[in-house]
Formats: sequence, C-alpha cells, structure tokens
Amino acid sequence: MRARGITKCFGDVVALDGIDFDVAPGRIHGLAGPNGAGKTTLLGLLLSLAVADEGRLEILGTPVGRALAAPAGVAGFVDGPGLYPSLTARQNLTALAKLGGHPVGDVLEEVGLADVADDRVRGFSLGMRQRLGLAAALLTSPRLLVLDEPANGLDPAGKQHVHGVLARLAAAGTAVVLSSHRMDDLEALCAEVTILATGRVVFTGPLAKLSAESGELAYRLRTSDPAAARRVIEQTRGIRLVEAPREAEGVVVRALVPALDELVLRLGRDGVAVRELAPVVSPLEAAFLALTGQEATR
Repeated sequence: MRARGITKCFGDVVALDGIDFDVAPGRIHGLAGPNGAGKTTLLGLLLSLAVADEGRLEILGTPVGRALAAPAGVAGFVDGPGLYPSLTARQNLTALAKLGGHPVGDVLEEVGLADVADDRVRGFSLGMRQRLGLAAALLTSPRLLVLDEPANGLDPAGKQHVHGVLARLAAAGTAVVLSSHRMDDLEALCAEVTILATGRVVFTGPLAKLSAESGELAYRLRTSDPAAARRVIEQTRGIRLVEAPREAEGVVVRALVPALDELVLRLGRDGVAVRELAPVVSPLEAAFLALTGQEATR
C-alpha cells in the first residue's frame, strides 16, 4: 500500500496530518506511537472503515475512493476483533466464511485454536479472542493484513505461535501492518517501522536505521569481577559510568556500540567474564521515547 499526504480530521481534531506511508509485499511493517498519535485512525483507513479528507491512498495497486468498502485481498481488525460470544469459534468462522464465500479450511489449527474449536467464545481469554480474530482475517487469504495489537493478552507460547504465523505469511508475499505498544514485538517481527506523534510521521524506515540514529544508550553490565570491571570502564574511551558496580545488580554504562565493543574486548583481555550485557531500554524504545518527546520511567 502507498499513502501520500493523508489527512483526517474529526471536527477540530486533526487525527492525521499529511501522512506518507508505504508497505511493500512480503514485509511486516510496524506502526508505533503514543496514545492519540493517530495509529487507530490510520489502520481504519487501510481497512476502509473511514475515508481520508485529503491525500491519496492506494491499496494493492488500486486508488481507494470515498466508498467504505475494503478492496478484495485486505483483511484485519482494529480495536480487537468483533466476535459473537454465544457462538463457538468454529461457528463464528463458518458465519464469516458464508458471508464472503470462503472455505473455513484449517485456519483454527493455523492459529493454535483447534482444541477449542467447539467452545463458546464467551469463555475465551483475551489472547484467544485475538487469535480467533487473526483466524477470521486469514479466511480471505489476504494480500494486505492489518492488525491492531494482535499479541495483546497472549502468553509467551501463544505469542510465539502468532509470530510464526505472521512470519510465514510475510514469507509467502503478504504485506502486514502491525500496530503495537510492545517494542519487543515490533523488534522481533518488523523489518521496518513507522512512528507517529500527534498525527504526524516522526520516523519511517528500517529498524537498523532507527537503532543507528538512537545514539548513546544505557547498558546494564554484570561481570565476574565488578571492581576490575570498573577499572576497565574508567580506562575505556567513550564509556560513561552511570551507576557504581554492585555485586548483585552490576553496573550501568552509557556508550555507542563501537565503544561498547572495545569495552567487551578489554574485559576479556583482563580476564573479566561478561555475564550480562543488555540495553536498559531497547534501541527501538529509546528512539520511540526521544522522537515522541517522552521520557523513560525506569
């Protein structure tokens, strides 16, 4: 899909302000932003739940007009999937499949719900409902899949399962737009990301570019010898000590990646084992906070 200059207002509120947005076939594109940034509005436009006031939107090579009808090949959900709680998972999909003339097939098995196919949806957890919503979207074999917080409420196994489904779809050529507040989900799945703030794009591009532009980050370092590690830190150019080493918690340093590499090499030469080295805040989250004018709370 391709969007140029997309603007959408609700009365005096400008939800989207001149948005440019591209998603290529076979790519999982992450969409991030604080509450009220315009993510839900943009997803609604992609699913033809609303129309833009200004700009040009093309989906699967076709310009989207004023009609509230999603082009064939587009599926997904915003603000959670709409389901019939009194029906079973299989009955929900059967009803949707009849409306669109699609076979149900094995989508329940694909999303990991085959064992509860004949259970009523009213007893489903939030994560199970999200997976059933994904199954409903897969009925149409979409070429563009639009998902709002698909991993919401999932346990680690369920999240891993859904991630696998999305990765397989992208490998087969489906374009996926994935909105999430969870930076770890976006980092695990997305090759590229768009960050919105107050209805405008503040970054769009590959994750690697975003990480490279995030500058100095804070890293938690735990070693076999905290005292020796501190001496090495003080002798390594480009490393700033943020917190003094503690036996249990380690030390926090700020550095660019090249200086961090040099520190690890020096620690190894001095016989100090590195037991943990991880960002206090991930590169994506750090960039997100900086670009949206927010501050980390940890």
